[in-house]
Amino acid sequence: MNQFLARFLKDESGATAIEYGLIAALISVALIAGAGLLGNQIGSTFNNLETELKTATNR
Repeated sequence: MNQFLARFLKDESGATAIEYGLIAALISVALIAGAGLLGNQIGSTFNNLETELKTATNR
């Protein structure tokens, strides 16, 4: 029983899995935030382009 408890306390594989999970979650949050900002900028660019095209065709 003592050997089992000693091995259990020294085993860090679960901690490593949790660390990888946290890293993956942080990367996911960064990607989602970046995609949201980029999406807004692209939408704004297309809206400006639409306005310019409408103005150019009405002249």
